[in-house]
Amino acid sequence: MLGVNSIRATDELAHRDLRIMDVLLLALAVIVSLYGVMYLVCRRGAQCESKSKLHGKTIIVTGGNAGIGKTTAVDLARRGARVILACRNKQRAEAAVCDIVKESGNNQVVYMHLDLASLRSVRSFTETFLKQEPRLDLLINNAGVIGSGRTEEGFGLAFGVNHLGHFLLTCLLLERLKQTGSARVVNVSALLYHLGSVHFPTLAALKDLVSGQSTLDNIQAYCSSKLCNVLFTRELANRLEGSGVTCYSLHPGVIRTEIGRNMSLWLRLLTVPLIWLFFLDAESGAQTTLHCSLQEGIESLNGRFFSDCAVLEVNAKARDDALAKKLWEESERLCGLS
Repeated sequence: MLGVNSIRATDELAHRDLRIMDVLLLALAVIVSLYGVMYLVCRRGAQCESKSKLHGKTIIVTGGNAGIGKTTAVDLARRGARVILACRNKQRAEAAVCDIVKESGNNQVVYMHLDLASLRSVRSFTETFLKQEPRLDLLINNAGVIGSGRTEEGFGLAFGVNHLGHFLLTCLLLERLKQTGSARVVNVSALLYHLGSVHFPTLAALKDLVSGQSTLDNIQAYCSSKLCNVLFTRELANRLEGSGVTCYSLHPGVIRTEIGRNMSLWLRLLTVPLIWLFFLDAESGAQTTLHCSLQEGIESLNGRFFSDCAVLEVNAKARDDALAKKLWEESERLCGLS
């Protein structure tokens, strides 16, 4: 009798284990299926639909040696454009030129040195460009930084590179853009502009948008520089009215990086699927830049902000024309243009 009961108990345990395994397998199948559906939904993203060919057109892409900038440059080169990579690091830029020529089959891809953390370098770049290049059809202000440090002239790094360097570059190239006709300026910003602010007394006193160099200060400085991008685009659009040149700012998306490389194994297992699900790769991140650069019929949206290849309304702070005008005037003074 004991043997029978023992067998029965063993069978019940086996059946229970099988039921638990079935439940676990079913739960795993559901999780995998849901992840697959979410992957398709979240990762689909908007795509630039323009079929424009760009033979005979000249384009500058700042920071075009990596990430979104490089992906953008590859697409433009495939369309036949002469693409100038305006970058700080010569070795990385020349390697990127080789990659882009190979991927696109277009040998009209060149590197020109530009360090946006030096207004002197910006002036040198534009002087060389204007001597060598007879036209400019598209200026893509793509480069951006986040972190501590100062520019050559002593400005906070994010403000100096993300806004002021691009501001001076654009101003010095405006006449060539106007001469070319139907040209565009595309400024890569970010939705983090929502967290930014422009405090002119702090800027006047410290040559920066924040008062410190802590990690939180660096994040705040980045957000504020992205607000400057949006305000700059708005004021630029007002000043370009009737010139044939249009401009746009944009949010490229949250781009996937090697953020998990220093995490523990278990933390990577937990976070990497989320990073791959919700963060975009460089190709997806370049689509809104390409849309603003190439899409036909958006000229009436001059000065507007785009995300996912569509216009996105900005908040009241980013629509403040008085703030945009004051930032322009202060930027002119800081760059020595006034």
